Amino acid sequence: MRPALATAILLALTGVALAASLPRPSPDFSIAAPGKPAFALSSLKGKVVVLVFMFVRSQHCQQVARTLNSLYGELGARGLQPLAVVFDPPTGSTAGAQGVSFMTSYLKLAYPVGYASKQSVDNYLGRAPNEILNIPQVVVIDRSGTMRAASGGRGGDPTLEDPVSLRALLEKLLREN
Repeated sequence: MRPALATAILLALTGVALAASLPRPSPDFSIAAPGKPAFALSSLKGKVVVLVFMFVRSQHCQQVARTLNSLYGELGARGLQPLAVVFDPPTGSTAGAQGVSFMTSYLKLAYPVGYASKQSVDNYLGRAPNEILNIPQVVVIDRSGTMRAASGGRGGDPTLEDPVSLRALLEKLLREN
């Protein structure tokens, strides 16, 4: 078997394994917000959380942030809690922390936006050093703290970035006890 074909098969199988690993408990994650103390993701247990990891300058990330803002306005009273985490791109730029306030005010976001290091984001997502970084990375966590869906990466579900698909999943999770 050719090495390239063997590698492609291995990567495909790895992606299937990752997708099959959901649902699973969400690891805890610390989020720093400008002017506020850091808080733990686990403090949101009891809510349906949409955690989105993003870059400030990405138009696609900004669109997902706007979608979450709209969904939060409609579903927040039922227990939806979006949370955006800005992190620095792999280029080594450190503008992420400074961009949180700008992004929140520019997009008029009504939900918390925080900052984390790229390394802590990679650790949370289980991203390998040689894995391509897809942004935004959307993670949906149910009321019990279980990761139910994730976009980006191997085996991820890109439909989580689609407003209609995301709404359908959130409606289902909000109905669950």
